[in-house]
Amino acid sequence: MKFILFWVTLNLPCALTYDPDYTNTITLPYLAYLKSDYLPCAGVLIHPLWVITAASCNLPNLKVILGITNPSSHTERNVQVVGYEKMINHPYFSITSIENNLMLIKLERYINVNDFVKLVSLPREPATENTMCTVSTWGYNRCDLSKEPDSLQSVNISLVPVAECRNAYESHNITEGVLCLGIVPGRRLPCKEVTGAPAVCDGVLQGILTFADGCVLRADVGIYTRIFNYVPWIENTIRNN
Repeated sequence: MKFILFWVTLNLPCALTYDPDYTNTITLPYLAYLKSDYLPCAGVLIHPLWVITAASCNLPNLKVILGITNPSSHTERNVQVVGYEKMINHPYFSITSIENNLMLIKLERYINVNDFVKLVSLPREPATENTMCTVSTWGYNRCDLSKEPDSLQSVNISLVPVAECRNAYESHNITEGVLCLGIVPGRRLPCKEVTGAPAVCDGVLQGILTFADGCVLRADVGIYTRIFNYVPWIENTIRNN
């Protein structure tokens, strides 16, 4: 009987979006949901007035939502919604490249930092190979893709060697400005998840997803902007704006 139920579950047209090993989690206090007229992105609160995300998330009518677990719910408490004053792409970002894919968002007002909304630290030293990190973002219910994503999930995965990453993405130029995290190179499982997922290692922001051919929440290897390389640009931008 157990085998029959397991087989039926695997063959349901609306089976679970992700592996059961990766369970729903409570809201991560540094994680921001970036809602727009197009598609959402994930961002990270690094300052009471600043959020960082991928430059490819420069989207129309953006709203920053903090302290939220389920964006499709309208009843959550402890949520803070704020507009933005300006969005600043990295000056060398190009939409045709995976490099320099970072953007800073200056908020309209200071965020109230509390138990539900907190800052994440920027790195003072680079992450090394095999460092374990937590990658978090929202997934969609495949039964109803018209709704907002409703499943905040995290997966613990490690940095992979550069050679392994280059084997997984032979057509991409894997440089010192990026790092790769995952377990299963080349698996490429289909899914729909919110882009811009951050990689936080030992409480420090080390990466922002720039490209993935597969599902980062299923531990497919993804390419992340290496935040350590951009700390001077981040700090100077905040200081000068």
